[in-house]
Amino acid sequence: MNLSYAELFRAMLPETALVLGALAVLGLDMILGRGKTSEQRLRRSVYVGLGAIVAAVYGALGAGATGPVFGGVLFLDQLTLVTRLGVLVLTGLTLGLLNGVIRQRHPAEYVAVILLAASGFTLMAAAHQLLIAFLAIELASLSLYVLAGFDKTKPESAEAALKYFLVGGMSAAFLLFGFSLIYGLTGALDFREISIRLALQGTSPLLIIALVMIIVAFGFKAAAAPFHLWAPDVYQGAPASSTALIASASKLAGFVIFMRLLWGAAPLSAGRIGEMPLYVGWLPVLALLAFASMFLGNFAALAQSNVRRLLAYSAIAHAGSILLGITAARYAGPGPVFYYAATYGLATVGIFGVLAIVERAGQCQQITDLAGLHRRSPLLAGCLAVFVLSLAGIPPLAGFFGKFAVYASVLQLGGVSGPAGWLTIAAIALSALALYYYLLILKQALVANPAVDAPPIQVPLQAGLVLLGSAAGLLFLGVFPSVVLRLFS
Repeated sequence: MNLSYAELFRAMLPETALVLGALAVLGLDMILGRGKTSEQRLRRSVYVGLGAIVAAVYGALGAGATGPVFGGVLFLDQLTLVTRLGVLVLTGLTLGLLNGVIRQRHPAEYVAVILLAASGFTLMAAAHQLLIAFLAIELASLSLYVLAGFDKTKPESAEAALKYFLVGGMSAAFLLFGFSLIYGLTGALDFREISIRLALQGTSPLLIIALVMIIVAFGFKAAAAPFHLWAPDVYQGAPASSTALIASASKLAGFVIFMRLLWGAAPLSAGRIGEMPLYVGWLPVLALLAFASMFLGNFAALAQSNVRRLLAYSAIAHAGSILLGITAARYAGPGPVFYYAATYGLATVGIFGVLAIVERAGQCQQITDLAGLHRRSPLLAGCLAVFVLSLAGIPPLAGFFGKFAVYASVLQLGGVSGPAGWLTIAAIALSALALYYYLLILKQALVANPAVDAPPIQVPLQAGLVLLGSAAGLLFLGVFPSVVLRLFS
């Protein structure tokens, strides 16, 4: 067994850079922040945080895709590398939206917690052992609980953090209990070793209980139905930048580790959904959760007048689509799931960036608060149109090809005539239904007239560059999806 600490340190360069960056943010604010305004402290903290993100990117590229590290505790492959880069880009975009957009009484602490959350995301991407996976998930989760309740001036923020914490704590208990049962069955922590020992033992009732608990835990984390009840309140009450991180980078890292765990540790317990008869396993359960999430998310979004709650139910529907992609990941590879989750995260960061800027200029909770955005700020209206149309799956934006890649991969399981085909047809129909509530947002932003007293919106330069970059990224990845997908070929 290779237990080189130098190799372990190199593999964890991204996490090291992010943690040191968080400490540097806090230290510099303590030394240089006295007598400075909150805006000046926030600006310095954001620049230091972005520097840590850049260092983490270099660390991820330097670590590369070298296989198992430190006896299999971490696993560096192409999926690890691109997931690390993806969550770092999404975190960097979130930081880029802060200057001139948010008001925080404790800006350095806010940026530091974002960096700590990002370190949890990057560790989730590399984790290949039950214990490390749990620690990475909880490091990220605890940071997100803090971020959700960071706005102490709003009771809704405290309520969001409390609900998020309670549900997250319960999901952590399910996850840890499921992991403990798997360890009890196999005596192993490494995903590959678990797979080998489960293949020798076969499926047992205790293994089924363990897998059910793990799926329930990740269902809570991903806000998949029927474990979604925390999501609308958190999306509504948390600060916009916190919600952007919760809905983007955390989803990307979470779905990747979930996919790696199921297909890496328990592939022989998957069952079958491609054709009749169905074989019992975690695949039919995952397919059922995917359908429930898409059905409930899309229909519940139709009834929403609050734009944040609408986006929360939209996120539930998108979680269902990504879960659908995970069912086919063994045959189609991780590319479609990663592409879908990454481009969804990019669009979500952009949308919440637009909402944060509008909210700084006035109220932005109801869909009608976006009325006349094309007159108040053509830049924001144009970027919002790109982000919303990408979520709706309109070509040539990346959201369209993300859905196409996922649904095409599911059809490979058994064609249109099997259960997987029926599920894909239902997903396409529900995606068409989603066009209605997405068009409600665009109708207000691009067609409706603004209120008489609505002032023009000044977009901060840095935030404007982030929004333009995100919109350009969605267009580029939609036109050239092979740039991402060929990384997994």
